[in-house]
Amino acid sequence: MTLSPRILDAVNEWFTPTFDAATQEAVLLLMTSSPEEMEECFYKNMEFGTGGMRGLMGMGNNRINKYTLGKSTQGLSNYLHTCFPNQSLKVVIAYDCRHNSASLAKVVADVFSANGIQVYLFSDLRPTPELSFALRYLECHCGIVLTASHNPPEYNGYKVYWQDGGQIVPPEDAEIINMIEKLDYDQIKFKVNESLIHYIDTEIDEAFIQSSILNASFKTPKKAKENLKIVFTSLHGTAITVVPQTLSQAGYNNVYLVEEQAEPNGNFPTVQSPNPEEPDALAMALALANIVDADIVIGTDPDGDRLGVAVRNTEGQMILLNGNQSMILMTAFLLEQWKKEDKINGKQFVGSTIVSTPMIAVLAEAYGVECKLGLTGFKWIAKMIKDFPDLEFIGGGEESFGYMVGDAVRDKDAVAATLLICEVAAQAKARGSSVYEELLQLYVQYGFYQEHLISITKKGIEGLATIKQMMVSFRENPWQELNGQKVIRIEDYKSSFAQNLLTGETEILPFPKADVLIFFTEDGSKICARPSGTEPKIKFYISVHSHLDCVENYTNIAGSLKEKINSIRIQIELELDTFS
Repeated sequence: MTLSPRILDAVNEWFTPTFDAATQEAVLLLMTSSPEEMEECFYKNMEFGTGGMRGLMGMGNNRINKYTLGKSTQGLSNYLHTCFPNQSLKVVIAYDCRHNSASLAKVVADVFSANGIQVYLFSDLRPTPELSFALRYLECHCGIVLTASHNPPEYNGYKVYWQDGGQIVPPEDAEIINMIEKLDYDQIKFKVNESLIHYIDTEIDEAFIQSSILNASFKTPKKAKENLKIVFTSLHGTAITVVPQTLSQAGYNNVYLVEEQAEPNGNFPTVQSPNPEEPDALAMALALANIVDADIVIGTDPDGDRLGVAVRNTEGQMILLNGNQSMILMTAFLLEQWKKEDKINGKQFVGSTIVSTPMIAVLAEAYGVECKLGLTGFKWIAKMIKDFPDLEFIGGGEESFGYMVGDAVRDKDAVAATLLICEVAAQAKARGSSVYEELLQLYVQYGFYQEHLISITKKGIEGLATIKQMMVSFRENPWQELNGQKVIRIEDYKSSFAQNLLTGETEILPFPKADVLIFFTEDGSKICARPSGTEPKIKFYISVHSHLDCVENYTNIAGSLKEKINSIRIQIELELDTFS
């Protein structure tokens, strides 16, 4: 295989004195042993997506390593000095259980310190939501967490948080990227100033735990907490450092840990994928739940920001809730608690995303609370809190198993959300009900919404091109019908236009531009097409709904909605086959 001159130029830069001998040896070995992989490593610079910078670890501009992270940190340091001139700058850094996370976090700390910036570095792994909390607690200007969420073991990542505790959003994101892209590798300052690096741990832990209890506890009786049997697994990740302690201090002591998965391990040896969205990831927890007759199972991803929840259905079988269902349950519970405390006065809101269930907006309206929608990613929900300081944020979530309770943490927070769903379960059980029965009652009251996700992986350069071509095709040849139902509205977030196909009228979408298409049909179905911002995937989100007059009719209506989803899924997959 012959490498292009552009890629050769990128490779040759890594043989200059800027790069250490070990790095140069690794690049040389890659060049001689696997030129195809060499092209993947150098054909582009790693980019920021919806969750920051995430990718495979290794050598090259398109890999996570000390130089790509060093360059990003140098650019960020320059930007901080520009934004906050003559200020004593402070940043906080956390990292998860992944391979190289601790050493890469130290590299990032070194570069910040070399630029005269005070660094607060966690002494050991901590969950991502604790980083967001610590940023505001320590009054820092910026925060970094080294994580690749639920990606496979060979991945790592770099997420940037701003003063408000949320991930960077426009205009900061583009300005930081521009600052980074102006740099050459030889401009990275690696010479550490150890006097500027401060290690943090238990003080922040305790403050974070107490904040979680304050935000996610709602007068659940002591006996109800004691009667709830909980199985928890951290899936070898960071949540083990705070979730058991949070539950215990909140009064939940009937907790069974999946011990085989309690030890942090970047290989994630007991699961194929450390993703609580995947039923297989919770298999060991579900088995333990059946042994101890647990009421609820909770699993968190490696950096402790997402949670999967399983509960018993009316037949006593454990079933995994999807992200939309757990979001609806927690939001309904929060709204009801706020209503009981007479705290709703029209100046509150809940947040979600354009690809999540429409049921959350129906729910919010019933309580007289505004529902604000953003693009995919919790940084947009965090931005809502910043943009609307006169409104109180109650809670919010998205379909990808993330939830945020209150505004102490400005990102997905599996710690407070774990406590919150236990509050839902404990209070329901004390009333002679269950989480599952509560969900069915919500469907009767607000409409029966069902969702399904199709996720197609397309790796590498060719995969990226295929995904781009798919989106071009959907725009040039949009669906006219889905499941025999006419498409009556199309929202294109890349052009920022929506069109009513019945009237021909168009409107401007009040969102930042994004590569997202949403189709609405005459029967109320909603289908969204979106490339992932952090993984080599294209995703299709299907939402359908129906009226449910009583719980007894649940099975029949669920069957008809499943048939509708399957028909739409088959139509989508047949079209995708043309790109194979």
